[in-house]
Amino acid sequence: MDFGVKKMYIGGRLCESVAGTQKEIISPATGECIAKLCVASKEDTELALQEAQKGFEYWSKLSLSERNEWIAKLRNAVIAHKDELHYAVMYEMGKTWESADEDIDMIVDALEYYPNEMLRMRSQVLPDLQGSHTNILVHEPRGVVCAMLAWNFPILNVAYKVAPAIAAGCSIIIRPSIDSPVSAYLFGEICAEINFPAGVINVLTGSSKDTSIPMSESLIPRVLTMIGSSATGKKLVAQSATSIKKLGLELGGNAPALIFDDCDMDKAVNTMVGLKFNNSGQVCVTPNRIFVQLSIYDEFMSRFTEKTKAIKVGFGKDKGINMGPVINVKARERIMELIDDAVSKGAKKSLGGIPEGMPERTSYLNPTILENVTPDMRCFNEEMFGPVATIIKFNTEEDLDPMVNVPDAGLASYVFTNSLERVQKYSKFIECGEVQVNGVKYGINLPHGGMKDSGLGHDCSHLALEDYLYIKRISIAL
Repeated sequence: MDFGVKKMYIGGRLCESVAGTQKEIISPATGECIAKLCVASKEDTELALQEAQKGFEYWSKLSLSERNEWIAKLRNAVIAHKDELHYAVMYEMGKTWESADEDIDMIVDALEYYPNEMLRMRSQVLPDLQGSHTNILVHEPRGVVCAMLAWNFPILNVAYKVAPAIAAGCSIIIRPSIDSPVSAYLFGEICAEINFPAGVINVLTGSSKDTSIPMSESLIPRVLTMIGSSATGKKLVAQSATSIKKLGLELGGNAPALIFDDCDMDKAVNTMVGLKFNNSGQVCVTPNRIFVQLSIYDEFMSRFTEKTKAIKVGFGKDKGINMGPVINVKARERIMELIDDAVSKGAKKSLGGIPEGMPERTSYLNPTILENVTPDMRCFNEEMFGPVATIIKFNTEEDLDPMVNVPDAGLASYVFTNSLERVQKYSKFIECGEVQVNGVKYGINLPHGGMKDSGLGHDCSHLALEDYLYIKRISIAL
């Protein structure tokens, strides 16, 4: 698959870098070059900031119905290019066909959901204690948004940011990860094809020093939003202090999953295997620490291992393929380091290894299970971000409770029990932005966000619009 030369989209036109720099994008699934990417220089980033400011000045003055007409046109164009986007996500990430569906469906849904949410946005009239004024609260778009995105869901992450931003009346610069930029650049091509208003949406990527840092330090953006690691998020916070910007950060997680002895075993096993190995484990909400009660441990592990063994690793549209590669060889090496660290400290490893017969320059890794994991191991304290299940035994809740919460992460969590008392206890006890009980549910209408170092603000739901809107009070003397 060859997607050709992919150009940046700045100020309503497709363009090459001022410096003429291009980068080969290698598929982790095939090892082949799938595109030559025009890589932004600092000058390109500065131009995009200026064009985004112009775009905001135009876009924010349109009526809600005019903006919504443009967004509907963009949504229809995305649907028309759905297959092309689908293949781009597959090849740049090595995703299965079904997994790539998650990305594409999200951007289609988001471009419908947020214009409708803006129609539901209401101004408020506040009572006046003295009866001398009419007090009104109205919403106004903040301004230029810069969105720095993670590589693991390349077009889904675009959806999370671009849809609420433009629905709110903001303009946006999308900076996809350099590791998986093809689908985002294709999105820019779709915008160009329909002559979407210039400067409202811009797409570019490059090194941090040429893109993310200039965006963060610039006085033009009023909103900085990102999806990525907590370490990167902290850097962005520091870099942004040249002015007071609204920050929206969806950062790393270290999700606990609690499997109690009164759980529905089928639900627990099926959900854990599905979540852990979805997208090759490269998901911020994947269960990173699976705690299993001792009295059901052997049965759980027998069924979990059997189901994990059945996962077929590969690439293509074959529905029998359940899992693709990790993003690149460097990522695989880090995962292997975490496995080796755990084994050296007493963990038991089963399954795993690098599949035989895969093409050169690919980064496949078989599903792996680590048992007897303890809190002194790196895999307990760091996001694995790969297809490795880390299992921790516990006997009583007194044994479990000190291990559940960690000081620097709190995004997703999972509890499997049929005890209402336990549901009530752990839904309060767990320090995470999401507690999912006896299953898993995500959707464009459900807020997604974390506590502590896992982020600020929310993606999805009406709450996401808060990042992009000012609240203005107008008081009128009677």
